[in-house]
Amino acid sequence: MITSKQRAYLRGLANLIEPIYQVGKAGLGPEVTEGISDALEARELVKINVLKNCLEDPREMANILSERTRSDVVQQIGRKIVLYRPSKDNKTIELPK
Repeated sequence: MITSKQRAYLRGLANLIEPIYQVGKAGLGPEVTEGISDALEARELVKINVLKNCLEDPREMANILSERTRSDVVQQIGRKIVLYRPSKDNKTIELPK
């Protein structure tokens, strides 16, 4: 679990990155979840864009993705979701205490 101070730090980092995943009409299939999990392992901080043709609620999707990928929801604004999970092998983000 991350603290509010750590979450604020991660939000600042997330401003600088582009969404690398888009979730559309198909929703959250196993391949999407697996791809996001792989991206979290490689990058630790991932921004996801929920397209307008997706019928699911972005807030619910953020919570579901967080559970499935064992990550923390950093923020969810509109149709953008930011997730964080520390990498096992190549840790690059140092969180403030």
